[in-house]
Amino acid sequence: MFRNLFGVLLALGLGAAWAAPARAEKPLKVVATLSTFSDLVKTIGGDRVEASHVASPRFNPHFIEPRPSDVLKVKKADLFIHAGLDLELWRWPLVDAAGNPAVRPGGERELDLSRGVSLLGVPIGSVSRAEGDIHLYGNPHYWAGPQNGPILARSIAGKLSQIDPAHAADYQRRLDDFLKELEQARQRWARAAAGGRGMEVICYHDAWPYLEAFLGLKTELFLEPKPGIPPTPQQILRAEGRIREQGVRAILQAGYDPPAAAEALRRKTGVRVVTLCQNVGEKPECGDYLGMMDHNVREILSALEGRSPDE
Repeated sequence: MFRNLFGVLLALGLGAAWAAPARAEKPLKVVATLSTFSDLVKTIGGDRVEASHVASPRFNPHFIEPRPSDVLKVKKADLFIHAGLDLELWRWPLVDAAGNPAVRPGGERELDLSRGVSLLGVPIGSVSRAEGDIHLYGNPHYWAGPQNGPILARSIAGKLSQIDPAHAADYQRRLDDFLKELEQARQRWARAAAGGRGMEVICYHDAWPYLEAFLGLKTELFLEPKPGIPPTPQQILRAEGRIREQGVRAILQAGYDPPAAAEALRRKTGVRVVTLCQNVGEKPECGDYLGMMDHNVREILSALEGRSPDE
């Protein structure tokens, strides 16, 4: 009797063990400086990643004060992703405070997304602070141009595969799907932009050269007289003259740029002020990378064509 009872209990125990689900794998904890980068991580990583970002998309990424919670996230991170160059000068103090050696510069779990990007605006010769906030290594706003999207996505997929080789095939599959969708969108945007190539726009700050290069636009004047210097009355007058003489139809600026100068020019000249999304999540319609690019391209082209973006 006891022998039979033992057999039943043993069978039940083995059956329960067999039926128990396998222990779930923990997703990789990825911390990015910008929301655009964390969005790309989620797109490529799927449920294999737990991605977050430090800088709110509503603020200028140059001037961010990380919180204690950000220090803790980087301390526990399996991967730290940043723009490189001199965009986020706050990132290394953040990493130092976190004390995670693997995500320090050159660490096996650190990814600088500027690697492989053809940078624009690299200074020639010596530069000084008298020229304003000059970027010493080139313009760091490269993610705003869709031509660089494949470079960023491949870098992320490669790093995730290096850290988590068991799921490299999954990352590659999701990368391929994203690149296909992005290429279709890029062709659509390029066709839509064909009629505006060579047109001139004015920018508040030199934050959009990669997007302008993709669309075939040019900027000869900024509302900032020098990078990082607020618009002066003289510079606004120069911009007014440029708008009237050259028939400039649009002023481009980020949501965090002060609106007063562009608004004054709009009232005087009728020029369209186009507020673009610098990063994913800044506006509801910019909820992911493709949505942000679609919004920015549509807003610019609508202004150049003199119509509402909803038409």
